[in-house]
Amino acid sequence: MTTFANTRTVRIEWGDCDPAGIIFYPRYFEIFDASTAQLFERALGMTKINMPKVFEFAGFPLVRTRARFLKPTRYGDDVDVTSKIAFGTSSFDIEHQLSLNGDTCVECSEKRVWVICGEDGKLKSHPVPEAVLSRFREIRR
Repeated sequence: MTTFANTRTVRIEWGDCDPAGIIFYPRYFEIFDASTAQLFERALGMTKINMPKVFEFAGFPLVRTRARFLKPTRYGDDVDVTSKIAFGTSSFDIEHQLSLNGDTCVECSEKRVWVICGEDGKLKSHPVPEAVLSRFREIRR
């Protein structure tokens, strides 16, 4: 399995929060989804929208997720999101850790599958291309 990590900083915005000024928990999943896309952008040097132009690719849908909420975050907080990816054959596991000032606030795990569009027009799982895996290996060095 290839493992790769990326960290980014995200500001919790007014629209992310409930009336008490605490982030509304579904917003964390939006942050984690964007963090997954950023892992690929950093490794491949292209945004997700451009991936089908280069690779046999129709997306990487989420097939399982789990989160653990430890501490709330609030409007104006700058949080760090560290995301680690480990590849299988056609699926990959991602672990996200969202922290504020070094304290872990949320942990999330995801399983996603690399999919292509089959001849029948339906999405189907497909091995992650070697060209993708090699870019992740290169950037780790």
